[in-house]
Amino acid sequence: MTGRTVIRHGLVITASDEIHADVLIEDGRIAALAASGTPAANAWTADRTIDATGKYVIPGGVDAHTHMELPFGGTFASDTFETGTRAAAWGGTTTIVDFAVQSVGHSLREGLDAWHAKAEGNCAIDYGFHMIVSDVNQETLKEMDLLVEEGVTSFKQFMAYPGVFYSDDGQILRAMQRSAENGGLIMMHAENGIAIDVLVEQALARGETDPRYHGEVRKALLEAEATHRAIKLAQVAGAPLYVVHVSAMEAVAELARARDEGLPVFGETCPQYLFLSTDNLAEPDFEGAKYVCSTPLRPREHQAQLWKGLRTNDLQVVSTDHCPFCFVGQKELGRGDFSKIPNGLPGVENRMDLLHQAVVDGHISRRRWIEIACATPARMFGMYPKKGTIAPGADADVVIYDPRAEQVMSADTHHMNVDYSAYEGRRTTGRVETVLSRGELVITEREYTGHAGHGVYTPRSTCQYLN
Repeated sequence: MTGRTVIRHGLVITASDEIHADVLIEDGRIAALAASGTPAANAWTADRTIDATGKYVIPGGVDAHTHMELPFGGTFASDTFETGTRAAAWGGTTTIVDFAVQSVGHSLREGLDAWHAKAEGNCAIDYGFHMIVSDVNQETLKEMDLLVEEGVTSFKQFMAYPGVFYSDDGQILRAMQRSAENGGLIMMHAENGIAIDVLVEQALARGETDPRYHGEVRKALLEAEATHRAIKLAQVAGAPLYVVHVSAMEAVAELARARDEGLPVFGETCPQYLFLSTDNLAEPDFEGAKYVCSTPLRPREHQAQLWKGLRTNDLQVVSTDHCPFCFVGQKELGRGDFSKIPNGLPGVENRMDLLHQAVVDGHISRRRWIEIACATPARMFGMYPKKGTIAPGADADVVIYDPRAEQVMSADTHHMNVDYSAYEGRRTTGRVETVLSRGELVITEREYTGHAGHGVYTPRSTCQYLN
């Protein structure tokens, strides 16, 4: 590893500042920043100099919601930790937080160990884990305390998927009470899965089997109802709550109301809800199956409310919920029965670029782009300022970003291990040019120069919005 790198003449953008500055990197960390052209900056010597003239210098993205190698619906997510983290790096993301899964009848520890085994030595970038809690009992609750102590500080529960990941209100309350004591953060998939299953059964009985019915049965009102219920359970438990993949304006309204009351409630949305809609689910010839995910894509009018939520900070984070399944052989499992289509979209490589497009389109500012994609997820999940910013002492996870380069998103050119792009043919402005992870070049002027095993497991502290 080279000792010192200097990045010169770029516009450094963080969640709080924009400054024309040079960045000095030493031993994998940011050592100093100095205004470009000043004697202090000019005096720096380095083994490697990167010219960022006309480019942005931004923190590496933090994607706090990915599912590499997730078993689901009789198959597995098509990205491994190796292919998925490489694709993330291509898209300017330098840290992922994936989900280890507790299976019913097994311990949290078994699930966590299994995910460590999948990831270790295979990742191109740094990674952490949340824990999916599928089986709340006295042993599980004790284990939660131990996991928080060792840096797995967030736990996901599901109000959806009865028979798989589902927790009832009593199990949710117990886990929330425990997290109120141990400092953990409960992440909630908020959809009323019991009611949805009734609507699925009725739709199939009517012969409504196409992918578009996936969106119709998973009603926005059932997302809003579950969001409301999760907030109230958290309030009873005196616990914080993070609602994942918010897609419906009615659910945003529930979050906004809770936050206006001063409750420690947070919300995440994803690029698919900001850029895609039920129009995609309705694409003919089973093409709509490519867009089946849960929560589902909504009618287009929901998009404006999600953008507004990001501007008003009623939504704080944009993650991908990256969970790719190939169209051929995986999504096709649901031909003739939408309920058998594996739920999930590929997106880990597209998030930073799509959100930059949102800057170009005037939805958000440049600093808000960095805030929702880098700084806030790092703070939310206990990794700031090691991750999520460019400041002395931070890990040198840095992206040189060309704000004027144009690209067309396509399965032909992306690096995710999946046979389609959810954004096929979409033209965007802005592109990752060079990526450093802890000071090492992972992408060098649009060439992959990283390697599996560079990425290391990152234990996390508790949510930094609660202290």
